[in-house]
Amino acid sequence: MRALLHERLAWACAVAGLATEAEKALSRAEEALADLGAAPQPDWVAWVDSNELQIMSGRCWSELRRPLRAVPVLEAALAGYDDSHARDKALYLSWLAASYLTAGEIEQAAKVTGRALDLANGVASVRPKQRLAPFVERLARHRDVAAVADVLEKAAV
Repeated sequence: MRALLHERLAWACAVAGLATEAEKALSRAEEALADLGAAPQPDWVAWVDSNELQIMSGRCWSELRRPLRAVPVLEAALAGYDDSHARDKALYLSWLAASYLTAGEIEQAAKVTGRALDLANGVASVRPKQRLAPFVERLARHRDVAAVADVLEKAAV
């Protein structure tokens, strides 16, 4: 439960642009995960594990526009994330796409956005497509790049 609270604090700090505070909160979340102790945890925090913390770390660094920190963490966490969790994976890929865009890696941003759009198709939630829409718009400035043209076509469907 402490890990969840610390990672939520990290996210709030990242949204506020407080990099140092976000990093401290992520560190505390990691410590809390390592120190589970013998006390039983509530069922509603069962999903908070090291992979979830990696994803939150990557999201924070992406939000803070620190792609060199965000990309490796998100890539590692998402490599083991099953496509059966399509809604969540599409959302998490959107932060990876944002980091690639921030870094100026247009082709890679387009590739990740396309993958997220594929996962978002057929998902009952509208949130992934809403989250991806601004990235598709930003990519449209680079429509002469083949990978971007493919994503723009995919997004129009």
